[in-house]
Amino acid sequence: MSKKDDRFPPGIPSKEMLVEFIRQFDSPPSKREIAYAFKIKGDEDRVVLKDMLRQLKKEGILGRANKSHDTAQNEIRSGKRPKLADSVRLMRVIGFNPSGKLQAKLVDSDDREPYILHYGEEVPNPHDEIMARIDTQNPENRKATLIRVLPPRMTHVLGIFHGVGEHGRIEPVNRKIQEEFAVRSGETKNAQDGELVYCELIDSNQPARRGLRLVKVLERIGRMDAPKSASLIAIQNQDIPMEFPAEAVRIAESAQPPVMQKGRVDLRDYDLVTIDGADARDFDDAVWAEPTKDGGWHVLVAIADVAHYVHFGTALDNEAFLRGNSVYFPNRVVPMLPEALSNGLCSLNPNEDRYCLAVHLWIDNKGKTTKYEFVRGLMRSKARLTYEQVQAAHDGEPGMVPEAILKNVIEPLYGVFRVLDKRRQERGALDLDLPEHKVAIDPTSGRITSISVRERFDSHKLIEECMIAANVAAANAIEKADVPGIFRVHETPDFERVMNLRTFLKQMGYSIVNKEEISPHHFNEVLTEVKDKPEAHVIHLSILRSQMAAFYHPKNLGHFGLSLDEYTHFTSPIRRYSDLIVHRTLIDVMDAVDREQDGLSAAQAENLGTISTHISQTERRAMLAEREARERYITNYMADKVGKEFDAIVASVNSFGMFAELRENGAQGLIPLRSLGSDFWLFEKELNRIVGRRTGEVFHLGQRLRVVLVEANTLTGSLQFGIVGREVAGHNPPKRRDARHSQDDRRNSRKTDFRSGNGGKKEDGGKKKPFGKGKKKPKTSQHKLENKHGKRYKKK
Repeated sequence: MSKKDDRFPPGIPSKEMLVEFIRQFDSPPSKREIAYAFKIKGDEDRVVLKDMLRQLKKEGILGRANKSHDTAQNEIRSGKRPKLADSVRLMRVIGFNPSGKLQAKLVDSDDREPYILHYGEEVPNPHDEIMARIDTQNPENRKATLIRVLPPRMTHVLGIFHGVGEHGRIEPVNRKIQEEFAVRSGETKNAQDGELVYCELIDSNQPARRGLRLVKVLERIGRMDAPKSASLIAIQNQDIPMEFPAEAVRIAESAQPPVMQKGRVDLRDYDLVTIDGADARDFDDAVWAEPTKDGGWHVLVAIADVAHYVHFGTALDNEAFLRGNSVYFPNRVVPMLPEALSNGLCSLNPNEDRYCLAVHLWIDNKGKTTKYEFVRGLMRSKARLTYEQVQAAHDGEPGMVPEAILKNVIEPLYGVFRVLDKRRQERGALDLDLPEHKVAIDPTSGRITSISVRERFDSHKLIEECMIAANVAAANAIEKADVPGIFRVHETPDFERVMNLRTFLKQMGYSIVNKEEISPHHFNEVLTEVKDKPEAHVIHLSILRSQMAAFYHPKNLGHFGLSLDEYTHFTSPIRRYSDLIVHRTLIDVMDAVDREQDGLSAAQAENLGTISTHISQTERRAMLAEREARERYITNYMADKVGKEFDAIVASVNSFGMFAELRENGAQGLIPLRSLGSDFWLFEKELNRIVGRRTGEVFHLGQRLRVVLVEANTLTGSLQFGIVGREVAGHNPPKRRDARHSQDDRRNSRKTDFRSGNGGKKEDGGKKKPFGKGKKKPKTSQHKLENKHGKRYKKK
């Protein structure tokens, strides 16, 4: 056996770590060798290890006990799954059958007939590889029982290329991948050392060079600060699928253009227009309005009829469900649907016929929807407008939109907006106003040219209010019909979050009502009070953080933020699977044309809980990927500004430091505790601040700072700042050392001070006594924090 792998920490390993460890060797190690590698001593720990290995063999992960170790190792190295026990098979989930049963097929087998899959709490998704148990004694029994869902089989990897002679080594950017890969001579595409490359794993039974699995370079992305690197790394780190299965693409590309058919309503005479951002890539909603004789409004909201093209149980539907939503980056989109649909037949492009699912809304002069009607129709957008165009036209700037569109569509829509906005204020919807930052990229060079606050106009709010009204109508239609559906839920903030917010607001000089039943109106009172004040941004941010995350659920539980009793998502089926489910449900409710193939299937109706959980998770995944890419873009943009000073505020406070947000572009970076000097810093979570125990200095959420950029790490996509000036809070601090002093100098000056808070001396100037020796162990949580940091910095 080769020497132990020092990458694996000592102690009882997890199952995943144990499997990864065994994969490192040309021949599987013995139990004694594994115990030695993980420094496992004592009979009890050895029994635990033995049980883990036995369980892995029982589950089939390491193969049968009597199987050839060399064969198993070669299978693992080649990227294949190991052979399993006789009744345990490797299978791939293919989706639901017409009866609503989940099906799976054997992998690498001539038997292509599907099995009906039985599962418990762990529900697999289409395309998942699984281990399942089948009846080998009775081949006619086409039932399989799920044992476990396997991690996705890795086929491609994004990483940093390191040249090793004529060969190469790939260091993955995805921190979840705990291995490196080798590139043979001739398969590097002449990649340069330090370049980001996209690679494909080679499925070969030949032993890999130096124990590393083999890959070949498919594409050279460029340096880590290359414009497209940021989004690609975020996509890899969040495991977002990029390539569509061939069958899904085939179905999308074979879709036929729309024609007027029986059962659909012809809406082409309405002057429907799309209003989106200038950089929008797909258009799934169009609007039109006219005044009514009673002083109200007739509004038409037309949405792309994706359900006509994406049918349940197909490869196209399975892939859309797997993705859950589209993911948007400054330089690319990872769509939920193939381009033939997302930018083609499902996009409401101007002057082209498109199938739609539309809702007529009749709204009175107080903003209340008095009546609605859903129809499946055929429409034609009269214009593709931007928010900037519409706002400028409304403000009187000539030539922005055709005169007929301005008079017959835009001005009536603003009339609708005025009554809907008034209604929103009356019901007390949460009125948060947080800036959204736009990353501008030069289309020729691909370089970031600026990062600025995206302007927000009434034209944005106009579309938002029309979409909310349509969503409410959809939720009401599903509720009235008493059929299974998916709703968008936002719960009331929990008691602890509200109490923490109340404590922070009191510190800032504001208060929120002390009631058990809290409503958005109570938050809005504070937001009104801080309007146009310097601390307004941080108050808005704090109230946002006090809210619960919205999610999807098969039960209508209301929407706290919008102050609505019923709400769903209906208006974006091109980019959200939740909306596609709602469309299918509405088609059933309407008893519309093609209901049998386009409506909600029995299988989906029975599994709405699972579907809701999954699409809530994919929404979270997309949000994290978009945030990571944005942070990487900002880091690349700031990389040449190291040493420059900026105005900032404290955006968050933690036990290890605080994050500063630059006022000019929203960039956030860490100010670590170690950069604050030799005092001992206590983290007071309830008050969102850190306090110097010896000096009494205070840093709190929302505090204004003058900072210097110390580091812009393009590899991790993170910034680090130091403080050069600040707004004084609480105690008047002593003169501070410049944040740009060398890190080594700062570290050497505080080795003892940080541990004890006073250099190890007693407060009365008595004899020096090391912390923790001869003293009773402190009991407070603050002292525990001191001990924790003391150990950490002592190691350094």
